[in-house]
Amino acid sequence: MKLKCIIVDDELMARKHLQRLVDQHTGLDLLGVFENAEDALVLLREQDVDLLLLDVEMPGLSGFDLLGQLASMPFVIMTTSKVEYAFEAYEYQVTDYLKKPIIAPRFNLAVEKVLDLAASKLAEKEAGGSHNEIYIKHEGRYIRLPYEEIQFIENVGDYVKIFTAKNSYIVHSTMKSLDEKLGRNFLRVHRSFIVSLNKIVDIEENTLVIGNKVIPISRANKAELMNRLNML
Repeated sequence: MKLKCIIVDDELMARKHLQRLVDQHTGLDLLGVFENAEDALVLLREQDVDLLLLDVEMPGLSGFDLLGQLASMPFVIMTTSKVEYAFEAYEYQVTDYLKKPIIAPRFNLAVEKVLDLAASKLAEKEAGGSHNEIYIKHEGRYIRLPYEEIQFIENVGDYVKIFTAKNSYIVHSTMKSLDEKLGRNFLRVHRSFIVSLNKIVDIEENTLVIGNKVIPISRANKAELMNRLNML
């Protein structure tokens, strides 16, 4: 498997260094190198890209501004000299966050993480979405829970709370784990919420409604949500 990737960084030496690292990795196919987010955005709207190697601070659009304008999100590895952007990177669910200067072993580790995730997604797609249920451990027993019954999932500290029309279940798991297990009918619309796209009643500005629950939509996930819905 090869991932189609692009590099976006306003620093010439950083671009050259990343290009060398990409060229040395057999799992990457470099489609383009850009010194600003505006030019990268043109390509991203015309071609499918698997991986975005993205600087944060750039003149004009920042790296986060670029992510906010994408209709669908590729895998993203952020590259920056500052650690204070790590939380915002988490908000955008980036795959990894590399602090400059970037060394080859750390870069390769990040790419391998992306390759593993891409392989898992491909395997799920080839399986034709045959998994349509999960078993959850609740109050000492395992309960079969069909996907079609799940309305939304909320993060509650070290646990997640799974809501159906009639019940809710507190499970010792992570949002990341559930996000990877559930199929394409589910989407993480906020760091604290995964929703069933089939259960959405309406959407207004940065919130959506499922049942009688109003759920926030983060700006990082709004474009992906609208892209996944059957819009007129």
